[in-house]
Amino acid sequence: MNDEMRFLSVRVAKGKLSRRAFLGRAAALGVSTALANNLLATAASAEGPVKGGLLRAGSPGGSAADSLDPALVGGSAPFLFVRQWAEQLVQIDSKGELQPALAEEWGASKDAKIWTFKIRKGVQFHNGKEMTPADVLATMERHSDEKSKSAALGIMQSIDKIAVDGQNVVFTLKDSVVDLPFLMDDYHLMIQPNGGKDNPIGGIGTGPYKVTVNEAGVRLGGEKFAGYWRSDRGFADEIEIIVINDATARMTALQSGQVHMIRAIEPKVIELIKHIPGITIRNVAGKGYYTFNMHCDTAPFDNNDLRLSLKYAINREEMVQKILMGYGSVGNDTPINKVYQLFSEMEQRTYDPDKAAFHYKKSGHDGSVLLHVSDAAFPGAVDAAQLYQASAANAGIKLELKREPADGYWSEVWDKQPFCPSYWGGRPTQNLMYSTVYYSKAVYNETNFFNEKFDKMLLEARGELDPVKRKKLYFDIGTILRDEGGAIIPMFNDFIDATGPKVGGWENDSNGEMMNGYALSKCWLQA
Repeated sequence: MNDEMRFLSVRVAKGKLSRRAFLGRAAALGVSTALANNLLATAASAEGPVKGGLLRAGSPGGSAADSLDPALVGGSAPFLFVRQWAEQLVQIDSKGELQPALAEEWGASKDAKIWTFKIRKGVQFHNGKEMTPADVLATMERHSDEKSKSAALGIMQSIDKIAVDGQNVVFTLKDSVVDLPFLMDDYHLMIQPNGGKDNPIGGIGTGPYKVTVNEAGVRLGGEKFAGYWRSDRGFADEIEIIVINDATARMTALQSGQVHMIRAIEPKVIELIKHIPGITIRNVAGKGYYTFNMHCDTAPFDNNDLRLSLKYAINREEMVQKILMGYGSVGNDTPINKVYQLFSEMEQRTYDPDKAAFHYKKSGHDGSVLLHVSDAAFPGAVDAAQLYQASAANAGIKLELKREPADGYWSEVWDKQPFCPSYWGGRPTQNLMYSTVYYSKAVYNETNFFNEKFDKMLLEARGELDPVKRKKLYFDIGTILRDEGGAIIPMFNDFIDATGPKVGGWENDSNGEMMNGYALSKCWLQA
């Protein structure tokens, strides 16, 4: 039966059999719709790339405040877009391995204090100018400047100086950084003409698509750049991202064919979606996590006993089962899980109403705790907050929920209100994850966590050449954050996207959602 279905799926991919006829035969043989769709997707990809057409994606995480400046990219929609029009020195593949991009090769001194990147020749910017080592130098200089407000500033702090040597760019570091090439994959470090110093929001890069539409919070689009240097991506003539913050509206857009792929599927509807003809669920375990953030410098969250009480008052196992429907794993108030190379097991924090009540009383706080919440933060955030409210009540803690609108959440609520949910897709290394969000000087220090010991150990871990010692340092860093930080991290989520019937070329990537942001440029539309 499976051999027959595989044979028929290939005929569909070659245009010799209609999809309707294939699904009819599948039903007659007792093959589930989900399996039939997977067979079609596999066959379509095996036939190889198809060029042409307009490939559309629906994504949440967009607002009117979004910028084309790579330094300021934060939400999911601008992240997905910047992957299409700009590129970094290196790129991490779906196996977690570094691959050359705008840098052909790289190497380091024995102490990992001097790193040399050989810059690729013959690569054009969208304005027709050739990308040079001077552009790379200027890009790194801009992201090292605090005035740029770059989200990559935290990982640039270790750089002492940068220089051009022929076709090479040489980084001299203040201290050893053993994973510097991985840091160069950061999606904020996109190479721009003169580093973006002249026009950071110009949207000029070296990616497969040049910017044609920039309606922040509404629609983003690009057309294939004729001078693109690679042949393994950029198959569609045009790409478009439609910002759809509402989960139901995204699903409707996919079903109707308005878009060909969407991200952030709510786990609670997955079983229903699996039975929709032509729709394929794409889920993979990764580094993404959901969090409830407390501002450590704002009352009442400036009291660690109150923070601990709220950490013990959340039922993590219940959330994984009822919010993620099992598509994820339990969190432990650190952003690091087993997917990271240097992960270490630490004692799991569990739901404990007695400990929550103890720390709550010790904090001296009296009255309710206000939590601002919206499903724009992550799929099912409102339901998660209601479960949290119920579990906290068992500890005598009154959580007051204020539901915020999806539109404007990332510009008006997140990072402004002292207690609200957030979402991170993870980073290639522990160094980068901690440096981006929890280092005191990080632009995205969303919990306002300022801890000198944490910072000192983080800088030490960056340069520790002995992997055993570095692993121990990261364990200690994670312990500090778990016990003193402002992040309540109850769960790590699978990346759950969905594609329509015409999408070929999909490849699961545990580095991030939507093939780590590359889905629009690496996928294609079947004829």
